[in-house]
Amino acid sequence: MSGHSKWATIKHKKAKTDAARGKVFTKIIKEITTAARIGGGDPAGNPRLRLAIDKAKEANMPNDNIKRAVDKGTGGGGAVMEEVMYEGYGQGGVAIMIEAMTDNRNRTVGEIRSVLEKGGGSMGSSGCVSYLFKKKGSIVFDKHTVSEEDLTMAAIDAGAEDVLSEESTIAVLTTPENFEQVRDALKTRGFNPTSAEVTMIPLTTVKVVGEDAQKVIKLVSSLEDNDDVQAVHANFDISDAEMERISKLP
Repeated sequence: MSGHSKWATIKHKKAKTDAARGKVFTKIIKEITTAARIGGGDPAGNPRLRLAIDKAKEANMPNDNIKRAVDKGTGGGGAVMEEVMYEGYGQGGVAIMIEAMTDNRNRTVGEIRSVLEKGGGSMGSSGCVSYLFKKKGSIVFDKHTVSEEDLTMAAIDAGAEDVLSEESTIAVLTTPENFEQVRDALKTRGFNPTSAEVTMIPLTTVKVVGEDAQKVIKLVSSLEDNDDVQAVHANFDISDAEMERISKLP
């Protein structure tokens, strides 16, 4: 788990910059459209769509864009997006899982393999690293802005599975099904997270430092920049000081 919360916070800040270029909007629109196509256009009865719309609002996506994405999903037409998961490795044996949404598998797998190899990683076979991750709700807080004791008690009362304290963050973990309930309960109690998402949490981690740490963060960032990639998960363990140094590099 080490490094996950810090990286989640850095990605959250990065997303605000990316949103200005429309990159985040493109990924969220794909998710909204697919969620609506699979589970229907009513967020009340479609948890996946509800989470996608929450993400859109967090990125300040206009309501008209959200509505068009939902309508596109429920109305059909256009290219049908297929959800695919790729697995691979980064520097130091770091395990990487890549969630993608594509209308052309051949194009996407070729692009992802190229990014991995150029970044010093490699593509793996299906199942090679997936057993190292578990799907969880992750609600991350800045350790300096909340009372750890109060947050822990509130999280337990709300039905959280675990509360993990790291160097500068506190992560509240939930089952995917209880994510919204716990997140909303904590917000009601005045605890405002720096990031909140249903994601893949590593069960074991690999410690990386120095140049390897810098390269693996660059690789993960490059993968996330691919238009077909929706999310990247990795089991690196990088200290806060190292993450801070890396985040300031050009």
